[in-house]
Amino acid sequence: MNDTERNDIIAGRNAVKEARLSGRPVDYVMIARGERQGSVGEIIKIAKNKGVPIRDVAPIKLDTLCPGGRHQGIACSAAAHEYASVDDIFAAAEEKGEPPFIIIADGLTDPHNLGAVIRTAEAAGAHGVIVPERRAAGLTWAVGKASAGALEYVPVARVTNLVRCIEQLKERGVWVCAADMDGDTWCQADLSGAIAIVVGSEGNGVGRLVKEKCDFVVSLPMNGSINSLNASCACAIVLYEAARQRAGINARNK
Repeated sequence: MNDTERNDIIAGRNAVKEARLSGRPVDYVMIARGERQGSVGEIIKIAKNKGVPIRDVAPIKLDTLCPGGRHQGIACSAAAHEYASVDDIFAAAEEKGEPPFIIIADGLTDPHNLGAVIRTAEAAGAHGVIVPERRAAGLTWAVGKASAGALEYVPVARVTNLVRCIEQLKERGVWVCAADMDGDTWCQADLSGAIAIVVGSEGNGVGRLVKEKCDFVVSLPMNGSINSLNASCACAIVLYEAARQRAGINARNK
């Protein structure tokens, strides 16, 4: 496993802070020499209170562990983030007394996009994210960094076959919606109940077999010169429309 694929390193101030606050086991915290400004002092205090060793390291050490990413002068070594199960996602919905609200990432290979999707999922009140086992980004440090700590709170399940997973979700009463081209207008679709929203890969969108298994497709109007949005941006728009509709239903049911 090369450094860009490591998932035992959490980098960035928000990600490290949330890892400690969530109770995730951390072996030690690494801080670039001379880096004590802003939230770093708070993280040091949290680490000391929990008995976590703190190591002063040369900035180049963090650059090596986190190639291509902004570590903000801090990182920590932690156990690899565990994947949840689909049942865990349903349990999270049941605990909140809400119909399941799930995101399915169909082949997102960019860890920053996956991290952004997880961050939006947490903010929008989704109960979990499902990713495929192959040809997709895993839960690496880059995903954790891009999620700004949301990875510690959103169950992420990894499945071997998305098509079969969708079939099982539908058997459990979940409607499955693909966010892709040539669909119905996103704000006119009913996203208020038990729903799973599929967001496609950066280059190819939602796969053909996956799309065929979905109950319906929603699209965003493209009124400019380009014909698509970044996957995580498109996902955010659709998720918040679902969150808006669900909030209205919940308010009426109270």
